[in-house]
Amino acid sequence: MELYRVLMSGSGGQGVITMAIVLAEAACLYEGLTAIQSQSYGPEARGGATRSDVIIADGPIFFPKVLQPNFLVALTNEASNRYVPLIRPGGICLYDTDLVQLDLRVDARPRGLPMYSAVMKEFGKAQSFNICVLGAMAALIGAVVSLNSLERVLLTRFGPSRHEHNCRALRMGAEMAAPMVDA
Repeated sequence: MELYRVLMSGSGGQGVITMAIVLAEAACLYEGLTAIQSQSYGPEARGGATRSDVIIADGPIFFPKVLQPNFLVALTNEASNRYVPLIRPGGICLYDTDLVQLDLRVDARPRGLPMYSAVMKEFGKAQSFNICVLGAMAALIGAVVSLNSLERVLLTRFGPSRHEHNCRALRMGAEMAAPMVDA
C-alpha cells in the first residue's frame, strides 16, 4: 500500500477530530499499519472550521500534513469549498447531501449520502453523526481499515454503555455507502 491520505473537514462540534483519532488508532492498533493524525481548528469551541488529517501507510511516514488527499470528508459547504480543490485526481469526496451542496470542479469521485438525516431519524439526535460518516468512509476506502477494527477502538474510547449505539451508527454508514463502492 502506498500512503493513504485522508482529510476530514467540517465545523467544531461535528466530531471531525474524533473520527480522525479513531481511524488512526484502528489502523495502528488493529491493522498493523503506521498512521499519523494531526488537526487544526478555529478559536471557537463549536461552529468554527475544523480539519483533521490522517495518513496511513505500511511503512514510515515522513510528513504529517495531507496536501493532496486520496479521500476527503466535507461536512460543511465552507469545508467543501476550501478543500475539494486539493483532492488527488481520482480521489473520493464523501459529503453529506443534507449539509453540503458540492461544487466539484476537479477529477474526483463524489459520494454524497444523506447521513445526517438518517442519523436523526434513527437516533433522534446528531450525536452519532460522525460515527455514521466514519462507517461510510470505511466502506468506501475498502481494506485499509475494517469495521471490526473501528468497533474495537470505539469500545475503548467510549466504553460499553455507548458501544451498541456506536456500532449501529457505524454499520448504518457502511450500509449506506455500500452501493457506491467501486462505482
